[in-house]
Amino acid sequence: MKQIASVQNPYIKSLVQLQEKTKTRKQTGTFLIEGQREIMLAQKGGYELETILFLPDLISENEIKQLTRQKVELIEISKEVYQKLAYRDTTEGILAIAKTKSLQLSDLKLSENPLILVAEATEKPGNIGALLRTADAANLDAVIIANPKSDMYNPNVVRSSVGCLFTRQIAVGSTDDVIAYLKEKDIAIYCATLQDSTYYHTQDYSTPSALVVGTEATGLTEAWRNASTKNIIIPMQGEIDSMNVSVAAAILIFEAKRQRGF
Repeated sequence: MKQIASVQNPYIKSLVQLQEKTKTRKQTGTFLIEGQREIMLAQKGGYELETILFLPDLISENEIKQLTRQKVELIEISKEVYQKLAYRDTTEGILAIAKTKSLQLSDLKLSENPLILVAEATEKPGNIGALLRTADAANLDAVIIANPKSDMYNPNVVRSSVGCLFTRQIAVGSTDDVIAYLKEKDIAIYCATLQDSTYYHTQDYSTPSALVVGTEATGLTEAWRNASTKNIIIPMQGEIDSMNVSVAAAILIFEAKRQRGF
């Protein structure tokens, strides 16, 4: 079995670039996964693993073989290398290199009565991760990121989603392409926006629906407001007129789930 002990090893340096650079992830078509749960969920979500790096002080080769259902290259690494690559100290001494997916709208497979979350131009990886966790909790058909500002395989997205990146169908596309896709599928569009809106709980989400949220700073673009079946708003009773996008999305999603009988 291959062993790597030095953080100066060229391969380890290439993995650091894989973590830090969107360009590298796009060029190689790979990304880094950290932790047993995340690796298990990635396999469940159909992601192909290429390589597993492990720290033998924390996890054994036999444990790895029980964890993985795929034939992958195993590389034993030193504590120094592990600390160089790992973001957390609590990920059981295991990392994996996996192949990315295309995340095309055309790849989505929807149910007969889909419920979809659309987030436009969400920038913070932590917010994307939180949206994916909520989508998983509600068992949504899909999450679509319109006009993405962050690479979906950014390690901060992978980490903050605690593996939910792999448990939901995800697609990315331009706002125009996403709107065209929803209209082609006859999916009603409910846009969370201040302009020309009505209270969110007055609408019927029991039929095919997309709940659309924008950035906290600027909200949704005009294209969404024009394409909307109905603009909706969450009643705000304090001094401010907005809340964290993942919190707002959760309120809308679980109202829709309530109407659908959970």
